[in-house]
Amino acid sequence: MGSMRSGPYREILVQTADDETQVAVLEEGKLVEIYIEQTPDQRLVGNIYKGIVKNVLPGMQAAFVDIGLEKNAFLYVEDALTNTIWHDEHNIRGKEGIRPNIRDIVKEGQEIVVQITKEPVGTKGARVTTQITLPGRYLVLMPTGEYIGISRRIEDETERERLKGVAEEIKPQGMGVIIRTVAEGAEREDLIQDVQNLLKIWRRVRLRSQRVSGSALIHKDLELVQRIIRDIFSEDIQKLSVNSRNVLERVNEFLDLFDANLKGKVFLSDTENLFAKYDVYHEMTQALKRKVWLKSGGYLIIDQMEALTAIDVNTGKFVGSTDLADTVLKTNNEAAREIARQLRLRNIGGIIIIDFIDMQDPDHKEEILRTLEEGLKKDKVKAHILGITPLGLVEMTRKKVNQSLSSTLEKSCPFCEAKGRILSEETVFLSLKTKLREMAARATTDTFVIEAHPQVAALVIGAGASVQRELEESLGIKLAVKGKEHFHPERYEIRPVFSPGEIPLPLPVEEGQIIRALVEQGQLISPQDAIARLGGYILQVENGAKWVGQSVLLEIGKVFRTYARAKVFIQPLSVKQPLS
Repeated sequence: MGSMRSGPYREILVQTADDETQVAVLEEGKLVEIYIEQTPDQRLVGNIYKGIVKNVLPGMQAAFVDIGLEKNAFLYVEDALTNTIWHDEHNIRGKEGIRPNIRDIVKEGQEIVVQITKEPVGTKGARVTTQITLPGRYLVLMPTGEYIGISRRIEDETERERLKGVAEEIKPQGMGVIIRTVAEGAEREDLIQDVQNLLKIWRRVRLRSQRVSGSALIHKDLELVQRIIRDIFSEDIQKLSVNSRNVLERVNEFLDLFDANLKGKVFLSDTENLFAKYDVYHEMTQALKRKVWLKSGGYLIIDQMEALTAIDVNTGKFVGSTDLADTVLKTNNEAAREIARQLRLRNIGGIIIIDFIDMQDPDHKEEILRTLEEGLKKDKVKAHILGITPLGLVEMTRKKVNQSLSSTLEKSCPFCEAKGRILSEETVFLSLKTKLREMAARATTDTFVIEAHPQVAALVIGAGASVQRELEESLGIKLAVKGKEHFHPERYEIRPVFSPGEIPLPLPVEEGQIIRALVEQGQLISPQDAIARLGGYILQVENGAKWVGQSVLLEIGKVFRTYARAKVFIQPLSVKQPLS
């Protein structure tokens, strides 16, 4: 069957639980790819739909197609061209140098069969094509094209010629095929069987498209575990582990159709939590972070945007042992290998800009590009390095197909609107003071309650209530300040009080009392001090900065209606001072 290949030890982990399936690919024990399907209907790439053309936009050379999803799909002119369309409908191919217009290919209201090539991302709908592809184990059938392709990973020229010859013999008339990497060394009969199976699927697709009207799903791609068996599991995978006997049976049944010889590499794990056993969860958590440390002490900063990803390389703690050029080269080489891994692991697609540490030696620059190219050879997603710009930046692209790991596991922060930054406590405090002055100038009462995040409330009170007294005196008002732990740091509320009974004045402590509390943070105004909290009530801890993060005994000093002074209690307890 398939030929044995030398290379890193590769292992696949399949973990299922409830409605979620997770698959990890490891090379030499390191996580390089992660696939997550939280519900069977989550993945759309590969699905075939019957759709209705809603808008044709000649200015964009594209059309929007209703396929029954929340957003209309996007069909670009190059994705709308098929052999059938070219030859049977418009015969435009013979006109040399003339690029077709989208209006010559599709019309508004036209029913059309399309396949999703890119998942919907952000505000964009799915991208679709009329160039249907049906992947099998050894080859991909293209019912609407006549192209013959051989996987670029099959490097042996003799084997490439053999496979091309077989493909020409078995290719259905008017259709095309692409020979997959796993077909290296495969028998002619295996490829014939693949073609026959895929032709059956295509006949079902055509029949269903004729029977349904309007927008409808007419073919759904395989579920995650089956796709992994079809697309990844091959002779160069040493082991596939599953955490469920039910999944084990499904995998073996599927392998009976594709490659029964691989069943000997499938094992049932001795634990249900495979990802914990192999520390995959930790690697996944690290893959969501902006900063990636390198073994040498250098690090990467990875900033992902919708259309572009920027990666910055830094020497960090690595100082080298010879000279600066050697240190930079070693850091950049390590970074290039790790960047190739991170692109696969995070499933980053689109335009990628890499800012390696500046190198003066042209040979060093070429070496870094070779290292990056070598790392990308392991990636089954097509990537292309464009070279180094005059500014020293490496430009590259990686095909964007599925959602990135970040998009799968995370959502945009509703507080910072995905900016990744919020206003500082000082900025919020300034806004609060402005609002307070406006309300005090027009209110018919002289008493106000301020509720804010404890860090902001501490600024309103100030060291020794100095800020609160200044506000009260300058505005001629009385303030009750209350810290609210559940408030977002940017949120605050100011309300006028018309009756003394409305002021929240119950005091949780009394002078001389000794309590235990967590010293949570430094005092922004007096760096040597700190604060602790009892609910929304604030304790200003004198000289408490060195105790931040510790639970200590505090002796309560002067008590005010919204805060109290305290100091760390270090003397033996008096029998007259009970602990609370």
